[in-house]
Amino acid sequence: MKILSTQKKNDVLASMIKIIDKNREKILTANKADLDAFQRDDQALYDRLVVNDAKIDGMIQAVQEVKDQDDPVGKEISKRTLANGLDITNKTAPFGTIMIIYESRPDVTIEAAVLAFKANSKILLKGGKEAVNSNKVLVECWHEALEENGLSKDWIELFTLNREQTQAFLKNPSEKLDLIVPRGGERLIAFVKEHAQCAVLVSGRGNNFAYVAEDADWELAKKVIINAKTNKISGCNALDKILVDEKLPDFESKLADLAKSLASYKVELVAEKELVPAIEGAKEVPSEDTWYEEFLALKALIGKVNGLDEAIAKINKYSGGHSATILTTDKDKAATFMEQVDSAAVYHNASTRFTDGGQMGVGAELAISTDKLHHRGPLGLEQLVTNKYYVFGSGQIRD
Repeated sequence: MKILSTQKKNDVLASMIKIIDKNREKILTANKADLDAFQRDDQALYDRLVVNDAKIDGMIQAVQEVKDQDDPVGKEISKRTLANGLDITNKTAPFGTIMIIYESRPDVTIEAAVLAFKANSKILLKGGKEAVNSNKVLVECWHEALEENGLSKDWIELFTLNREQTQAFLKNPSEKLDLIVPRGGERLIAFVKEHAQCAVLVSGRGNNFAYVAEDADWELAKKVIINAKTNKISGCNALDKILVDEKLPDFESKLADLAKSLASYKVELVAEKELVPAIEGAKEVPSEDTWYEEFLALKALIGKVNGLDEAIAKINKYSGGHSATILTTDKDKAATFMEQVDSAAVYHNASTRFTDGGQMGVGAELAISTDKLHHRGPLGLEQLVTNKYYVFGSGQIRD
């Protein structure tokens, strides 16, 4: 795809804002068809599928925020002149063609496409079958905005492939793919990694941890844990595991207090065997596999540790590398935790629910990357580019 001017891209986004707003009823009607067809056996997936006026307002805000951001393409990263006279400039450059595979969440159809387009990349949207009606209407909005500004609809394409067709496409794509982002659970990520022939950026897996240190402010810790667990269970930044230091004063009574608070939010609790008697209603952790599990439900696991080092080791062994928080009044202890825990986002006395592009000031995000290449954390507009070296010479040859 050719390099578009910033003005041209912003004109498309200005059109898109108006088009989304005028098509509210059409979008809501399409979403209702998806919701009516959905079997509500997966509450988290259902929650992500819902579109309402507030969600549409969020879509419009996402487009506006990206429109207002600087164009990420063609920015100078470095410039130097070598002794042999070569002038070398390193600049940001578009990826080319990006494919995103995601389940539910029609708002991704807006956020992923607006980021890719402003970053001058073509995007292939492979949404889940549960959101097919919503996604079709939203992509029709994109196509109207593109054509209104004299651009091809090919910039943004919707794929409605089944699992077998997707597998065949990944193995032998009909066009060159530069990056694939699977945004979903373990099975989706494993499926894409197995079959893709290009770079894959892993995102979305949570299994996030909180460590309550022996010197934690207990009321603050409870407030943070409850928010991180119950604020939005379908978020990949929701809390799953709670590690409580066994040296915490009144250890057992505080476990009981925490359990009571979580139970008031209807959170199902599982706990290590020796903690079950102190936690009313808790069941024993069935197997070690549970420690690796991302719940996406009103469910939490409570365990105990003896000190900071054990907490760090346990988190690094079992977590998804997404988000982790320490609840402590000791800033040095917090600094050690934040340096040594191997996660994309680490927190001190704050909820993991802030691992989000909008909450972190990045704006709309394509995904939350748990990879270390080429970016980690919220993947916003500035991160959705690669780089290119421009080398200017006057006949230089290498000896």
